[in-house]
This record gives sequence, structure tokens and C-alpha cells, in this order.
Amino acid sequence: MKLRSILLFFAFSALVAQAQTLDDAKKNLGEGRYAEALPVFQSEYASSPENAQINHWLGVCLYETGKILQAEKYLAFAAKKNIPEAHLYMGQLFTLMYRFDDAEKEFALYEKAKRRDKEALAKLSEKRAFLEKLKKMVSRTEDVQIIDSVVVPKKVFLSAYHLSATSGSVLPMQDFFENAPINDFPVFLNERKDKVYFSLTDSLKNIDLYTMEKLLDHFGNQKRLPESINDAGDQAYPFVMSDGVTIYFASTGHNSIGGYDLYITRYNFASDSYLNPNQLNMPFNSPFNDYMLAVDEEKGVGWFASDRFQPEDSVCVYTFIPNREVTLLENPDEIFMANRARISSIRATWKEGVDYSSLIEEVKENNSTKVASPKKDFEFVIDDSRTYHQLSDFKNANARNLYVKAINLQKQLESVEKELSDKRDRYAQAGPAEKNNLAPSILALEKEAEALHRQIDDLFVQSRNTEIRNTF
Repeated sequence: MKLRSILLFFAFSALVAQAQTLDDAKKNLGEGRYAEALPVFQSEYASSPENAQINHWLGVCLYETGKILQAEKYLAFAAKKNIPEAHLYMGQLFTLMYRFDDAEKEFALYEKAKRRDKEALAKLSEKRAFLEKLKKMVSRTEDVQIIDSVVVPKKVFLSAYHLSATSGSVLPMQDFFENAPINDFPVFLNERKDKVYFSLTDSLKNIDLYTMEKLLDHFGNQKRLPESINDAGDQAYPFVMSDGVTIYFASTGHNSIGGYDLYITRYNFASDSYLNPNQLNMPFNSPFNDYMLAVDEEKGVGWFASDRFQPEDSVCVYTFIPNREVTLLENPDEIFMANRARISSIRATWKEGVDYSSLIEEVKENNSTKVASPKKDFEFVIDDSRTYHQLSDFKNANARNLYVKAINLQKQLESVEKELSDKRDRYAQAGPAEKNNLAPSILALEKEAEALHRQIDDLFVQSRNTEIRNTF
């Protein structure tokens, strides 16, 4: 009898401890400590898999700790049992998967259950606004060929980037700076190894982009990049193209859709600043963290990293073929567009009949030390011993600015000459009345073209003379 009482006591004590543990887990969930609550709900589910509330709590913890796909099973069960909050989470889950029709069905069920709850309806309105934002972005998915992908640990994700020497290099911060803080933010070093871009945390705990130049045998003259880049939020993962003008970076600001998004901007010589950044289209961006886009012009490929639907300690690095111009997909099939935006299948992005196997193998070669012939963007003779082929060849900023102005005027001249040619062709085929109408505009265009020719020639001469005067 005494033994039975002891056993009953221990059994009762275990139940009390279990109840306390469950209460603690519910409290942790209510206060947003999902990782702490998760093991308890997993244990509870093992003993009560048909309990709708346990399924819901477990699904919420999985969702909130980034285990989106694992959460679906439990949230779906809870939603079938008409737990209103499960419908809201299912709607959010389907939104992240770009299953927008399914998401809206779940939101409608939540709205019906909470129709008299103003606070709940306000929360629902925010979720629907996010859905519409993603839906619009999916409709603007870029037609880009993704030829490979590899899942790697976040701590060594740069090992997946095999840049040619002509593209510069990306390396861990602690490999470049002595006593640097250990973090995942890389440093970009240009091809000449005389300019570096990196991230630093300021006194307000914001992460901003900075640059430094090589002065004799060391780097100095640290500068914070302008506000057009360093928006509210964090800025990191810089990569500068070989033109020295175009910069890719990742930001949690600039109206990102979730965590880090990828952006592009260009240096404006006229204003000595950067243009307002443009957010890249899907599939480069997603509601998850997307960062470290780098382009190797010599190999004709690029890379970017994303933690979409990945384990917490891993990241997927995609290899893609950069487009010369942004080309959007045009397909009325919403499922097709969603799959391309999400990168559901790499092969689905390939052009029909194109074999990418040799390029995939070439990309994997780590030839960052290989000496390659320099890329030639143009040919500009400075003197008998110097001919420039890239903007970064200019030593003097004023000379470079003059050259850029000349190039911009050349583009304007091309447009004028095209319009002039078209009107001359029309004039040759026109009747007397139309010829009278065309003649004044043809004369005006001829004068404009002549003036542009003179301006361009003068700017080239000024650029050349300025470079010569200031580099000897």
C-alpha cells in the first residue's frame, strides 16, 4: 500500500511538472520566444498528435523559427479544426510560397471568424497588403538562366564564388582587416587591389557601407558611402563591377520585402554621388534574405546567395547568366510565373536546346589567380605610350568626368542621327506638302548633330589634355 502511494505521488508530480512545462511553453510563445517553446510542443505532439491546439502551437513555432515548410503539416491540421489563427498563419505560409489564391482563401476564413475583431482585421489587412506586393513582384519576374546551385554552410558561403582575377575578389572581413569582428559580412577588393568596400556597425547599431583606398603601402581615407545607399536599415555585401561605377549591395532598408534584398546603383560623376538604388526583380529577391550578388564578366556568369527555405545554418548560392538588359518574363500562367520567381526548378529557367554543362564546369574552376587579358570597354588614346580601355584607367577624376560627358553626348548624337536618317528617308518618299513640313525639323536636327559633334570632339581633347597635365 505504501509503495502504491509512492508511485501515485511520483506520477502526480510528473503530471504537474508536465503541466508547468506546457504553461511555460505557452508563455514563451505568447512573448515571442518561439525557439524556447518549440521543444516542449514537439514533445507534446508526440503524445497527442490529434490535439488541434498542440498542432497549432507547434506549427506557429516552426513557422516563426524559419522552418516554413515543416510548419505546413501542423498548421493545416489546426486550420481544418477551425482554429482561426491557424488560417492566418496558413495564409502567410502560402503567401511566402507564392500560392496567392490559396493564401487568400485562408485569409477569407480568418476574416469570417474574426469579422467583429477590429484588431484582428487590421492585422489581416497588413498580411493582404504584403500578399499584393509579392504578387506584383512575381508578375515582374526576370527571365534569367540559373545554371547551378549549391547549398553550403553560411559561415563559408564565399567558397561557392569562383571569381576571375579581373572581377576583383570577395573575402571574409577577418581575412582583410586585423582584429576585425567575426561576422558574415565580406569585403570586396577591386582588381587593382587599391580600393576596398566593406560594412561597419555604427554607434546606433546600424550597418553601413564604407570604402577605403590604398595610400602607398596601406589602406586609408575611410569614407562612408552617401545616404542614397546607406538608407535606414542595414547595408552590406557590396560588389563593384569592373567599370568602377556599378555597385550591387544588399539592404534591409530601401523598402525591402523581407530581410536583405539585392539592389543596384551607379556612381554619378557629375554629382560625385550615387544614383538612387533600384531593387532587383525576382528571382534575385524574395521574402527571405537575398545577398552577395557578384558578376564575373570574363566567365559570363554571376552568383547570388539566398536562405529561402533553407536550414538556419545554411544558404543556397545560385549561379546565373547575367542579362545585358533586363528582360521580364511574359506568361499569363500565374503558376508558371510563381515557379520561376521561386526558382522551383533550375532547369525550367534554361533556354530550349542550350547545353550549359561545359559552362557549369568552367564556372567551378577557381582561377582567381589566373592572369587574364584585361577587359576592353573602349579605346581612348592618351599619348604615344598610353591607351585607356576602362574608366578605372583614368588617374584624374576631372579627366574621367570629361570623358564620361563625351560618351553621354555620343549616345545623344546617335539618337539624333537615327531620327535624322528616318526623316530623310521619309522626305525622299514624301509629296510636296509633307516635304515642306519635314524640311524645318531636318534642318534643326542637322544643326543639333553638328553642334554635338563639336562638343564631343572638344570634350575628348579636354579629357586627354587634363589627364596628361595631371599625371606627370
